[in-house]
Amino acid sequence: MRSFKVISGLICVLLVASCSHRSEIINSTPTYSIDQMIALTMEAFAQQVTLSPQAGWGESAPGEDFSVEVTQVPVTPTAQIQEQDDLQLSDPISIPESHYIWDIWGHRQYFSIGCEASAADDWAKYFNVEINEFNFQMQLPISDNPDVGFVGSVYGPWGQVPPYAYGVHAEPVAKLLRENHGLNAQATKGFTTEQIKQQIAADKPVIAWVIGNCVGGIPYEYADQEGNIVIVAAYEHVVIITGYNEETIRYMNNGKFYDIPYEYFENSWSVLGNMAIFMGD
Repeated sequence: MRSFKVISGLICVLLVASCSHRSEIINSTPTYSIDQMIALTMEAFAQQVTLSPQAGWGESAPGEDFSVEVTQVPVTPTAQIQEQDDLQLSDPISIPESHYIWDIWGHRQYFSIGCEASAADDWAKYFNVEINEFNFQMQLPISDNPDVGFVGSVYGPWGQVPPYAYGVHAEPVAKLLRENHGLNAQATKGFTTEQIKQQIAADKPVIAWVIGNCVGGIPYEYADQEGNIVIVAAYEHVVIITGYNEETIRYMNNGKFYDIPYEYFENSWSVLGNMAIFMGD
């Protein structure tokens, strides 16, 4: 009976000590501002996103009212197409009315907002340069300004604007392609549809920054921590232009090909200032 009382007394002491310690922890919990709570919430959400997007991700991008998915199959033998285009391109000013790049293929992006690294991988492979998509993503600089580096967590949800998980613009991607992979990738803003046609007619696909699956969007002025102003937009995305004809332009998005009328493509492309990456001479 005496030993039972001793044990009971020890248990009570331990419980009192435990409760006291738990009380100290609770009382020392810091309070956060609204901005801090939002940031912590977004960080926690990003940690729950799996590496591979769920089935069907990207297939229902905002809109898609004007893009038509197509099967990439040459309508005539490649040799014949090349011969015709060589004749039309003999005059540097002349651009063929229609031209498609047939021997380019893509894949579904690995990270939920890693479209830039995925497109860079496909674009480089077309030029016979192998890139590891994961390594390329990790090599991109980090910044709160997408013109300087990747903004936010690559595991974050799609559709946000800085300073939350967003992505990266053309210049950091082109710089990494040049410096680490020897490709003469040139980043530009203010590119034109005619310049895209010139690149495609020379069998050089172009990476273009659009909104969703080439839908409309709203540009937004964002000031980074240093006070620099950059234009951003929700659902920023990249596609690879691979062809065109008199009425439509063809692009590849997550390994699928789409045809879209010029006016709708240009409307989407213009949101971020006609930003693109093309292969320099």
